[in-house]
Amino acid sequence: MSKEFTQAEWSDLLEDDCRQLVRLAVREDLDRSFDWTTVALVPEDSRGQAALVTRQPGVLAGLRAIPSVIDELNADLVWSSGLPDGESVTPLTCLGVLEGSVRDLLVAERLILNLVGRMCGIATLTARFVSEVSGLISKVYDTRKTTPAYRRLEKYAVRCGGGWNHRGGLYEAVLIKDNHLDFGRTNDGRRFSPAEAVIAARDFLKSTLPLTDAEAMILEIEVDSLDQLQEVLPQQPDIVLLDNMTPDQLSQAVQLRNQAAPLVELEASGGVTLQTIRAIAESGVNRISVGALTHAAASLDIGLDWVTEPH
Repeated sequence: MSKEFTQAEWSDLLEDDCRQLVRLAVREDLDRSFDWTTVALVPEDSRGQAALVTRQPGVLAGLRAIPSVIDELNADLVWSSGLPDGESVTPLTCLGVLEGSVRDLLVAERLILNLVGRMCGIATLTARFVSEVSGLISKVYDTRKTTPAYRRLEKYAVRCGGGWNHRGGLYEAVLIKDNHLDFGRTNDGRRFSPAEAVIAARDFLKSTLPLTDAEAMILEIEVDSLDQLQEVLPQQPDIVLLDNMTPDQLSQAVQLRNQAAPLVELEASGGVTLQTIRAIAESGVNRISVGALTHAAASLDIGLDWVTEPH
């Protein structure tokens, strides 16, 4: 049975990340001051209702963060929504309603739209990539190419879009890349070959961690040629990352793996787009990692519309 990275779900840890980010966002908008425009023009006792409404189709993610925004602002607002994260929506869908102080609503508006729009954008793009490989064995994975400090939220959004999470951080797995091979050294001062690096990493884990933890940790290595793949397969890493290979090369890699080490999973990576992912998946690789899920997703267009005239 193949090993799997930790998959993001809404949790206390994710909630804590969200609250810390909201505190920073509040400081960006208000510093130690006020929303001077709203205070100057809107009476303190004004009350109103406003709906979050989609302007384009998409997949929802981040609605569960809205109560944290309200709490961190200490806002006199109530949020109500019956839509779950992961739901597909059409334009002009009401995602939920904010009700309460108009002053607080105007302060919270952009913060909520930025956060939810960003997460929905990631979920929406992920769903498009996942759709492109429908019917094939390949799973679509994210990467560590995330916005600093937003990683857990962005990986949660990937899950909402039907994608899979690669390692959450450097702490979660061993992933030997070309730079490790360039700068790593054996005891006698030589550069590691890919196979030697796998052996050294596995030995280190077994000498450092309890055996069950060492065996549970995923060991992955990046290769950029079929020759390197043939070299590392006998060492049985959990995953081999095939960097920037063509679909034909990937198909050959799958054949080599099937003959030499059927339990090793293959991951394709490098410049994957909506136009190329289907051909990559048709090669038979198990995993396709796509940095664009998080670094190239455009925010979903969501607006705030008044349900009732403020009074």
